Amino acid sequence: MRIIAGNLKGRRLQAGSGLVVRPTTGRVREALFNILAQRVPESRFLDLYAGTGAVGLEALSRGASLAVFVENDRRVAAILKRRLAETGLSGRGQVRLGKATAVITALGVEGRVFDLVFMDPPYSGDLVTKTLSRLFESGVVDPAGWVIAESSFRRPPSEKVGGLYVWRRKRYGESLLSFYRVEEGLG
Repeated sequence: MRIIAGNLKGRRLQAGSGLVVRPTTGRVREALFNILAQRVPESRFLDLYAGTGAVGLEALSRGASLAVFVENDRRVAAILKRRLAETGLSGRGQVRLGKATAVITALGVEGRVFDLVFMDPPYSGDLVTKTLSRLFESGVVDPAGWVIAESSFRRPPSEKVGGLYVWRRKRYGESLLSFYRVEEGLG
């Protein structure tokens, strides 16, 4: 995997041997950032179920002011921290270890707010809906922010969860990106 654009363009990212992660493909990342385009610079970016951290690192490379990476696997989180240090991005990147929903709650209690949230949970189960619910309830999504959920196209997430609604969907092979916004008046 490589960083596609920005000041880290071309930088290789290794997943780490023996780790079970399903990274967002380069094709999907490129399409995602083409859609996000001008929203990324100076944004506060939350990368849930971060895995390799490729999406959050891409956001930092393209000028996001901050990226918080949430990962439940201690070994993967350690690799993410090392990767931030190696790229000189430790000052703009933070790794939080724990279940996504618990970390979201903690971020809400801390008063943290994000302009862009990306989630790529395991395709099995219904983590997208649970995570979307927690994102809305915790108040961590800026009222003008976007939440992007990657899922299997065979199991698209709900059109509306809490005060978040889908305004766009794009399919790339087996992957589906669902773009959510906060309902007006609810943010």
